[in-house]
Amino acid sequence: MLILGVDPGLTRCGVGVIEAGASRRLSFVHVDVIRSSPDTPQDLRLLKIYNGLVEKIERFVPDVVSIERVFAQENRSTVLGTAQVAGLAMLAAAQRGIPTALHTPSEVKLAITGSGTAPKKQVEYMVMRILNLNEPPKPADAADALGQAICHALRPAGAIQGGEREEHLTPAQRQWAQAVQASKHGRGPQKRDM
Repeated sequence: MLILGVDPGLTRCGVGVIEAGASRRLSFVHVDVIRSSPDTPQDLRLLKIYNGLVEKIERFVPDVVSIERVFAQENRSTVLGTAQVAGLAMLAAAQRGIPTALHTPSEVKLAITGSGTAPKKQVEYMVMRILNLNEPPKPADAADALGQAICHALRPAGAIQGGEREEHLTPAQRQWAQAVQASKHGRGPQKRDM
């Protein structure tokens, strides 16, 4: 299965492609950053990013596009641009009949490191290790896009729906699955002794 991850941004939009094979073996395929200049009118910036996303989707023909779920930050103009780019990624995928998934940064951190509050450097390091890269992808938007794709590949719901039993999940996947179940029942995440 090919997964295209998108880290939406108006100035830098990260795009990462991985292949998820048997036994959840993940392989690096491609990473890039689509850039637009802040000196360009916003409609033209969005067009440039949309065209870049379309080019990547048509080049790699992924089975799914995984996009960072936008959340409110203090800087509203940044959130607005990010949300617009996330919408473009969803549109580009939908126009080609490719399903999309949304994962928050905390879900990505949890899936990759086992902690939803892991620092960015730790996530970059784990992306490098998981995909057997010689160095972390640069800039951070590139690593974040690959993280999105990895998160989708390792999501517990997909593993369990695929007929695999819980004992085949990694500790991070098991913790994530427990947190999802707890949230469905109105409970917060359970603390564990270390």
